Amino acid sequence: MEVILSVEHLRKHFSAEAVLVDVSFQLRAGDKVGLVGPNGCGKTTLLNILANREESEKGSIDKAAGTAIGYLEQRPDTDIDRTIIEEARLALTQLIEMQHKAERIASEMAKTTNDTELLKLSAQYDKIHEFLQRHDAYQLDHRVARILHGVGFTDDDFDKSVQNISGGEMNRLNLAKLLLEEPDIMLLDEPSNHLDLAATEWLESFLQETSAAVILVSHDRYFLDRVTNRTFELYRGTVDDYPGNFSKYVLLKEERLAVQTRTYEKYVEEVEKAKEFIRRNHYGMKAAQAEDRRKKLDRLMETPAELPRKIDVPSMNFPKPSRAGDIIFRVEDLSKGFGGEGGEVVPLFQNLTFNIERGERWGILGPNGCGKTTFLRCLLGEIVADGGVVIHGAGLRVGYFDQQLHVLDDAMQVVDAIRPAKKILEEPARRNLLGAFGLTGDQQLQSVSSLSGGQRCRAALAKLSADDANVLILDEPTNHLDIWARSGLEKALREFGGTVLFISHDRYFVDRVADHILVMQPNAQFKTLEGNYSTFRQMVSKGLMSDPFNTINSPSQNEIPPNQKTPQQDTKKTSQQQKFDSRTKTNLTNKQIAQNNWKEAARQKEHEKKTNLEQPQNQHYTNRQNTKHTTPKKQHTGIRDVEHWKIRQGKDPNKQANTPNKTGEKRTRKFPFRKISDIEEEIFARETQIMSLNDDLLKPEIARDGERVRSIYAEIREEQEKISFLYEHWEESSELNW
Repeated sequence: MEVILSVEHLRKHFSAEAVLVDVSFQLRAGDKVGLVGPNGCGKTTLLNILANREESEKGSIDKAAGTAIGYLEQRPDTDIDRTIIEEARLALTQLIEMQHKAERIASEMAKTTNDTELLKLSAQYDKIHEFLQRHDAYQLDHRVARILHGVGFTDDDFDKSVQNISGGEMNRLNLAKLLLEEPDIMLLDEPSNHLDLAATEWLESFLQETSAAVILVSHDRYFLDRVTNRTFELYRGTVDDYPGNFSKYVLLKEERLAVQTRTYEKYVEEVEKAKEFIRRNHYGMKAAQAEDRRKKLDRLMETPAELPRKIDVPSMNFPKPSRAGDIIFRVEDLSKGFGGEGGEVVPLFQNLTFNIERGERWGILGPNGCGKTTFLRCLLGEIVADGGVVIHGAGLRVGYFDQQLHVLDDAMQVVDAIRPAKKILEEPARRNLLGAFGLTGDQQLQSVSSLSGGQRCRAALAKLSADDANVLILDEPTNHLDIWARSGLEKALREFGGTVLFISHDRYFVDRVADHILVMQPNAQFKTLEGNYSTFRQMVSKGLMSDPFNTINSPSQNEIPPNQKTPQQDTKKTSQQQKFDSRTKTNLTNKQIAQNNWKEAARQKEHEKKTNLEQPQNQHYTNRQNTKHTTPKKQHTGIRDVEHWKIRQGKDPNKQANTPNKTGEKRTRKFPFRKISDIEEEIFARETQIMSLNDDLLKPEIARDGERVRSIYAEIREEQEKISFLYEHWEESSELNW
């Protein structure tokens, strides 16, 4: 693949600390790169330099000619006086301008009588049309809506002012703009932040399919696994390049680390031996040999072996818990709702009934707003439920980690803020505990208010450990933690002998920790199952439960409503489509004839115009109308019988599109000017794609893969939507094109 970005020897300092020491790599077209490294290693700084937002002190960045770079920042600007959809459309300004240019050229082509000029304009139009077709620019409104829906906006959100939306919504809007732009290289800094699971999975699919190269910073290991095919590890100011996704990186990292460790240990051993020999024999009979060893030592010191690139995983741990009763929580018919419009109560969950037993680890899944945090607070007694009861077992000592980390006092030093309330824990022990959770040195003496998000999260987890709880209730504990801290927390929770109940959007974390799942549905229902996130996904793929994250297509592929046709049923052709197919196949093999007929139609149009000008003024409109009715439609190679389609769409097939309305105005175009033959080619190609997708559904290896079946159904639905737009465009072009 072509190299589109080459980075050589980048260096960047902040004060005396070097963030980037010697960063070099190459990016090829279509690469999907995961940029990983511990918090504070310089990932965002590197993206800023690549996007030309910051300058490096040394090094070079070379882009291939015409390569465009788009950057999704973590903290975008919100001071914009436009609606969400207006702001999203700005990403397509170039395509919209090209559309207008194509329309102007088409208008000039309709007026010119000079064959040379017509050919010149035709060449310009074909070039612009090829550009627009390559960038899928003929359904821009549909494209904008599809991207905005994908990142989590609804139709009701489109007219909201950008100035009134939240920071999370602004991040999603900027992500949508970048995806609409589709630059050659996308730089994405935590793109799944503020996305729910449905939007995250949609983004994964989009990035898998885009032809753009991607450099992606994310702590979501599941996301990295599904999107990336290369991994850059940024550590100690340099980049190591690994082939494959994050899971492959973990395996290769262990192998490389083992080799680096052996090489470094051998180097240290040789240096120590040389130093010892020189010390013992500096004077005496072996002085000459000692001098040789000194020279060898100098050579060794000139090219020292690199330290192993070991990224330490914090050794987080929770103490052995005291014994609690066999049943930790008994939940019976629990219900809770909040007031909606008109004063009615909107239920979040109702009739929730299940037991949590000692030693179990429960993960709670569900879309945003379905009541997960509210359920935890009802469980703890912080909120009074509308109905039902929660019975606590014997001997419970509950530790609660809330999203806002209110458990920490901002005014206190970290080492004092984690002091437990019900036991004495001396300062040395508290310092050791903070060190185990990744807070060392001066960080322990800072005030809580001065900590970063990740450091504050580690301090809250350390306080949870100091409290000696036997039941841990955690609300999004992985927020702000890097990959290695998440791994440490996973290990600590798996080894914890007590009971764990947690909410997390990190699918990898849920997979590694949970042995039971509580799934909360948007319709106030719930389901419990034994297993982890993979178990939940397998249940959804087999149609054994609905997907709470897919609010648009809630039934799984095996739960198709009886009044809804399957994609196989939809492939049955209407008579109009059958006529269209037979003529289109002929046109695809006679494109040159179509172009000649199209030019002949232009000359005939000009001849009709001159003829009408020579006739009496009061007969001008009548003759135009008669010409419209009597001119054989065979002059356009792409004309089809559209009456059946019009009737199906509720239109009058006898009404002429160019007939003036009551105000004397002609019908305006809904779609940009486009050759009929080109529209037909695209329809034929998309219907061929649907046939291919339906063939894929019959393959046994695909039929067994629920996720793949689901994605194929989604592709078929998308193709059918596009074909519907194309038929409407084709009908308009048949009536309005000359």
